Amino acid sequence: MQMPPDYDHDHNRSLFGGGGTPLENRKLLHFWARFIISVAQSITFVCLVALLFFFEIPQASRDLVNILIGAFVAGLNSSLSYFFKTSDLDKDKR
Repeated sequence: MQMPPDYDHDHNRSLFGGGGTPLENRKLLHFWARFIISVAQSITFVCLVALLFFFEIPQASRDLVNILIGAFVAGLNSSLSYFFKTSDLDKDKR
């Protein structure tokens, strides 16, 4: 894609994308999507662990919380591997 001659590449960049090339924008949007999903999942996991250990809950609900914690451990594992895994976008094309 040809940029106009008066295009100031550094001036139009933004933290969330939109000012760079399409590949740079896609990398930034992927980063922020991965980051937000990982943070939300981590906060939910910490809330479930706090609920299990620091609050009085009925025995039937305790089993449900244990199941949810097990599911979130698996989800955190896949989230972290997705977040730190190198993808085709992150590799340099040679």
